[in-house]
Amino acid sequence: MIWNAFLLALRELRRNKMRSFLTMLGIIIGVAAVITLVTLGGGATKQVTEQIAGLGSNMLMVNPGKHMGPGQSSGAAPFKLADAEALERDIASLVAVAPTASSSATAINANENWSTSVTGSSEAYFAVNNRAVKAGRIFSAGEVRAGTAVCVIGETVRAKLFGGGDPIGARIRLNKLSCQVIGLLEPKGQSTMGTDQDDLVVLPLRTFQRRIAGNTDVNMIQVTVRDGADTAKVEREIARLLRVRRHLSSNEEDNFDVMDMKEIASMLSGTTKMMTSLLGAVAAVSLLVGGIGIMNIMLVSVTERTREIGTRLAIGALEWEVLMQFLVESVVISSFGGLLGIALAIAASVALAQVLMVPFVFNTSIIAVSFVFSAAVGVVFGYFPARKAARLDPIEALRHE
Repeated sequence: MIWNAFLLALRELRRNKMRSFLTMLGIIIGVAAVITLVTLGGGATKQVTEQIAGLGSNMLMVNPGKHMGPGQSSGAAPFKLADAEALERDIASLVAVAPTASSSATAINANENWSTSVTGSSEAYFAVNNRAVKAGRIFSAGEVRAGTAVCVIGETVRAKLFGGGDPIGARIRLNKLSCQVIGLLEPKGQSTMGTDQDDLVVLPLRTFQRRIAGNTDVNMIQVTVRDGADTAKVEREIARLLRVRRHLSSNEEDNFDVMDMKEIASMLSGTTKMMTSLLGAVAAVSLLVGGIGIMNIMLVSVTERTREIGTRLAIGALEWEVLMQFLVESVVISSFGGLLGIALAIAASVALAQVLMVPFVFNTSIIAVSFVFSAAVGVVFGYFPARKAARLDPIEALRHE
């Protein structure tokens, strides 16, 4: 019975090809929108997680001020180099400590110039931030202590100042400082916040303080915690030590902030997942609109085929058989629309993932859910027209013009 109803449904779809396609269009758009948005959202979440992991899951960032971004102080006094040295000396669970200070500067090589970010730090900066050199080397502890005029540059700075040339051994000018390029960093691309991680120049901290900043301030201290250590305990030890060094009494709040990269990763991933769910829910509304379109067309179909229905009922067809025929037609329309929507969504997701530069994450569960939901839309919105057809009076249906 169901197979015959399926064949009759296909015959009706072929008889009214354009109307059938336009009816499917709402389902196609709804399914494609839901799958595409959820897939891109999943790719964005994966990208955030990978980028945070690339910075080091055991990394803590200590900033002056409360709940501010890196390098922002909210009026609090900046750190000093001695604070970083105290952390490294007194907290055993820390593997590496990198005091950093940053500012913008114009980098010049021959006739080329480029405004970039200049960071002063110790040799531990590269290990803490998981930055490897593509060519050359990083500066040594001796060069950091001596304040030697050497620097390591990112790929963007190399491209802007040297084109396709080799920068190792060349000298560039940062404002009034002339420094020798000793290393080129491996490219990392854009960060989660959309900033170019390769647009930077890294100097020894003393060199930066004396020749660029003109002070001894440290804007941020980055630390790496030993594997297996309790990060929360380390945070408390850092806070206790810094409170003593910054002369805070017991009734005063911390004028610094310790941020755990794991917490940042969890927060950003949670935000992207929530936005993906909201966008998917909004896109699902178009599925309901498509379902209303199916109901409308099926009601029109019942009106057009009243005499056919009356004939079937008059020669002995049961009401549930007529109901099944129109219900199957509705489900076939919505299911075919769901399949076309899935094909469109996969193609759109692959293309948009390349444009937006996010990973393509093939999510079989959302595809299965979308297809089942599209078929369910056909059942729900096709039931009322099918019931109307099944309850027609055979005599009145046969007399219908």
